[in-house]
Amino acid sequence: MERDDSPVDPPVDRVGLLAGVLAKTGDLVEGVGADRLSLPTPCHDYDVQTLVDHLVGWLLLFESGCHGRSYDGDPGQYKCGADPAAEFRAAAAGLVAGWESYGFDREVAVTGSRKLPAETVFDMTLMEYLTHGWDLAVATGRAVPFTEEEAAQTLNRAKATLPPQYRGENMPFGEIVPVDENAPAMDRLVAFLGREPGFSSSSR
Repeated sequence: MERDDSPVDPPVDRVGLLAGVLAKTGDLVEGVGADRLSLPTPCHDYDVQTLVDHLVGWLLLFESGCHGRSYDGDPGQYKCGADPAAEFRAAAAGLVAGWESYGFDREVAVTGSRKLPAETVFDMTLMEYLTHGWDLAVATGRAVPFTEEEAAQTLNRAKATLPPQYRGENMPFGEIVPVDENAPAMDRLVAFLGREPGFSSSSR
């Protein structure tokens, strides 16, 4: 995935933005009860259990890459242990520490030997955890914890990072879902990433 170099609204603390999103997503992971694990999510191939495994597996990969380590294994096949929230928070702390220590003037491995500009990998991570946090919240019937500012900043970065060729059938992202231009930033973000903002697990 190549990054468009058009400007992204700065002046927020980038690492602080990601740390806040990860903390809220970790809280959502912790709050998943055993009776919710089989519920559907806005990601059509995932129930709640699969989504939680995905969140932790990919976070371990991003954390490894941020520290310049290779990740052994397939994050898409990762299975959480008895305490997914603890696994998530440990990986999140490591990821935040990696960005704080090594910064953005470098390339970061994503899968295998493939490397991308650090800013692109950062944007991908932010998109992944705010949007999948939304998926987890709405799938389990809980309030979406992310702020308008977090969603707006992530939407700006998604528009700068996600090219059209990554959308469509058998691709990581669905087509853009039309929403009102004055809708909340969270609705516009999930619609931009191919989700229906009005998703409810009870309606599926």
